[in-house]
Amino acid sequence: MDVSSLQNSYLDSCRRHEVLPNSAVLSWFSEAKVQKSCQEKCNIVVSLDQLKNDDIPPLIDVFLAIDSSDIDAVDILYHGSTSVLNEEHILSLMNAVKLKLRVFELSNTSLKDFFRDLCNVGLPCHVLKLRSNSIQKLDMIGRFMQLHTLNLDFCTSLASLQKDCFFCMPNLTCLSMCETRVANLWTTTEVLAKLPSLLELRFQNCSCCKDTGPCHLSSSEKEKLEDNKAYSNVINICSYCEEHSFGIVYETLKTDDSSEVDEPKFSGYLKNQLETLPSLFRNLSAEPKLQNENQASKNVSDTLKKDIWHHPSPICFEKHYREYMVASLPRLAVLDNLPITKKERETSKTIVSEFYEYLPYKHNNKKSVVNILQKREMGTNGIHSRNSSKLKQTYCYGKSQCFFSRSLSAAKFGSSMWPFLHPVSSFNHISKEENKRLRPRQFEYHPTNSSLMALGTLDGEIVVVNHETGNLVGYNSSVGMSNSVLGLCWLKKYPSKLVAGFDDGCLKLFDVNHTLAKLGDASCGPDKVSFEDFKQLTSVHVNSTDDQFLASGYSKGVALYDINTGRRLQVFTNMHREPINVAKFAHHTPFMFATSSFDKDVKMWDLRERPDNPCYTSSSSRGNVMVCFSPDDLYLLVSAIDNEVKQLLAVDGRLHMNFNITSTGSAQNYTRSYYMNGRDYIISGSCDEHVVRVCCSQTGRRLRDVYIEGTDSGNSIFVQSLRGDPFRHFNFSVLSSSMRPASKPEIIKVNLLASSHYADESSHGQGIHSYCDLGG
Repeated sequence: MDVSSLQNSYLDSCRRHEVLPNSAVLSWFSEAKVQKSCQEKCNIVVSLDQLKNDDIPPLIDVFLAIDSSDIDAVDILYHGSTSVLNEEHILSLMNAVKLKLRVFELSNTSLKDFFRDLCNVGLPCHVLKLRSNSIQKLDMIGRFMQLHTLNLDFCTSLASLQKDCFFCMPNLTCLSMCETRVANLWTTTEVLAKLPSLLELRFQNCSCCKDTGPCHLSSSEKEKLEDNKAYSNVINICSYCEEHSFGIVYETLKTDDSSEVDEPKFSGYLKNQLETLPSLFRNLSAEPKLQNENQASKNVSDTLKKDIWHHPSPICFEKHYREYMVASLPRLAVLDNLPITKKERETSKTIVSEFYEYLPYKHNNKKSVVNILQKREMGTNGIHSRNSSKLKQTYCYGKSQCFFSRSLSAAKFGSSMWPFLHPVSSFNHISKEENKRLRPRQFEYHPTNSSLMALGTLDGEIVVVNHETGNLVGYNSSVGMSNSVLGLCWLKKYPSKLVAGFDDGCLKLFDVNHTLAKLGDASCGPDKVSFEDFKQLTSVHVNSTDDQFLASGYSKGVALYDINTGRRLQVFTNMHREPINVAKFAHHTPFMFATSSFDKDVKMWDLRERPDNPCYTSSSSRGNVMVCFSPDDLYLLVSAIDNEVKQLLAVDGRLHMNFNITSTGSAQNYTRSYYMNGRDYIISGSCDEHVVRVCCSQTGRRLRDVYIEGTDSGNSIFVQSLRGDPFRHFNFSVLSSSMRPASKPEIIKVNLLASSHYADESSHGQGIHSYCDLGG
């Protein structure tokens, strides 16, 4: 069927549907005739913005016969700028075109259901360009068998790729995701590694490139091009804002009636990264050169410095982002418009092995849990085979239970790229008040009972829960008191008791055995021991013998209390030049304690020595938020503002490990870090970010980043505090908060050895408040 016949068929269909022919449609057929007469490929570009709903049924009738026509390809474009079309009409039109659909380009924020259907069902197009602010978690599981180019640029709500995303895209060669919110190196590369044909990828674009291919300008041409641009346009944020203003986006991007995307937060993060970009490039070129790779590293760094990037996604600001991508995607040929050379690939592998840990405890290959269990049985039962000598060597090295435990952890960890996140129950079902919901401000695991956790709330409540079953164990709410709980510490020898400190300076000793297990009941009083208030309190900590505890606060000193009598034994004044944030006793000696202050100093103290003479002082470059001892008291873990985390030798304060976590540029990004798995790993999170970083404490290598995100809204949630589970390897909990005023704080349990895809997702609410700079 020639083009004229198609046009006549369209006119007949218009008469049948009793609609007037659309002049734009007639012009498309005229253009196709011209192409045919010039012996060019005959393409029709369907602009849905020029159509109304009544115009589409006649077009569907025509396109049902397009397979047998002279039309070589059909492109469908829809920006939704003039009219809102029926989603079923659009789907029917695309299905009518079938295999001759070459390009489908959609930029419309109102078609959420259409996007979902498109991702779930698939499309036979070759090029797909989507720009939507309703996409937050991308899960394109439909059949896209012909797709070779996917462009998701400026999907400014898109934060993560789901496990089975891109599942049916065997021919996808080019992928562009500039100016998204994608930040997770680990899950992103895990998804992309499943694309067998992916050759070109970008999360930021070269200033002169429009597609994902390698830049064709010479270095001199590129430098000349960039010399004409002001440095303020290094990431072209000004030109971007003219067309896609963050302010406008924030007002219009509603994911539902009650939630908004945190675009100002994203914009602020981007702004902070832009301000530090020059130093970022300097750092790339200033990295210590590895042996036999000096020239290769220099070439990559020089190339990066010469190119100026536009529209980067947050993932681009991760340290060694390019090296990690290159090492993780061996088939990739072009990244961010820069071709990948053989030397760069070799160098990237070396750099990644130096700064990242693939699996826990130096395991380099993913293994089956079943296989490890079988080997353990073979070893313990003394089963031999033809390879008995080889087995003997294995079990000599790994005969301890510790070896098998670590091997099992590594195997489970390797199969759980998307860890299981589960909120601690809000206990609404046992509250007398229907709308009663706990608002946690502080929490601590029990030191000897693996199932118990104590919570202190913004409303002054002390709550003890079984975090495994969700049952309430104890509850106390002092009558007429609504001050926030900022400090909690369990006693070790008396496991039913804990000390609590409130923001008004009040200190109390509670006994779980004497509290009521019901919210809303008239609460019983705390232990009979009373303590003198410590004004502007931020933290409390009990010593190893349970006879004394320290109270610190927004002051330059700390106070020492006798737990048994309630007497204040001593007040240490002027220990620091600025307020002390945290004071912590050692785990194994009752006399040694450490203090951290916003004056940038961490100091070690001995109660047996003069209070004006610290054992030593160690300094950070920014104000210190907290300090804690390793479980064996060998190290101090120090966290300063904006991700400055380091490990000191507890004996003399010498630097043992600097974890080199990238800063955001925010002076209010209060960072807290704790040990996990004994002292094998550390976890670190900050109140301006929604990520927890897991690092090896002995090598400093990054093991994994865990992004904490709300499941029932488009808003990111941020890390206010966190604790490693003392009984379960690779488990920890996070006190999260959100920018949404209606949301409330939530404690979220994270299991790195279990996958979120094998459990039902749980929704959790969040809330932010003004104490993010106080306490631990």
